[in-house]
Amino acid sequence: MSLSQHVRDIALKATPPSGTPMTLHLSLILDPVEGPTLVDTGFPGMLELLRAALQAEGVALGDVRRVLVTHHDLDHIGLLPDVVRESGAQVWASAAEVPFVQGEQAPQKRPGTPPLSGLPDIRVSRVLGDGEVLPLAGGVRVLATPGHTVGHTSFLVEQDGVLITGDALTSEDGTLNSFNPQFTPDQSLARQSVRRLAEHSGAVRVIQTYHGGSVSEDAAGQLRRVAGER
Repeated sequence: MSLSQHVRDIALKATPPSGTPMTLHLSLILDPVEGPTLVDTGFPGMLELLRAALQAEGVALGDVRRVLVTHHDLDHIGLLPDVVRESGAQVWASAAEVPFVQGEQAPQKRPGTPPLSGLPDIRVSRVLGDGEVLPLAGGVRVLATPGHTVGHTSFLVEQDGVLITGDALTSEDGTLNSFNPQFTPDQSLARQSVRRLAEHSGAVRVIQTYHGGSVSEDAAGQLRRVAGER
């Protein structure tokens, strides 16, 4: 589904290990020169679903040039080894997420669990800095939004006004909500991150959350509302 000139919502229906069906909302950023960029990848075992969803947007999986990682939870990077293996895509992530993404450290929320098979083969080719503007789709601003994980990152596609929040925010039926406290270890820091996102509300027209999808009706106002909640 098109969110803007450069951004597509890639919705994948998933049944995670918990057994509760859910829909994941990946983002696809299109740039005629730099090629397609995927934001997050989904659970392991979803390769054919992802392939079909990309094809519906006119993009072959093998043409994906890079993957921007919001954070290392399994539903976000579980498919990363398969995507990289098939496409040769570069992996871009924040410094704090690198050891998790590369399988050098156990997941933050599951410290006794070994890293996902295949992650040790991943190498992050670009470390993202807070405030950096990536040369994609007219400029994609990197926004550090820790709390959900230590290095959680959101992305603002500035020309389009699309804010890709990962799990820093959630939504339901077009209504923006705060993060899910059940899966957010540092809630105080996460609230600071939401307020930090709201500082950019003047540039926001659409908010894309990983759990819940897009928010387009008064997205900026909804962002300010959530940031003001305690």
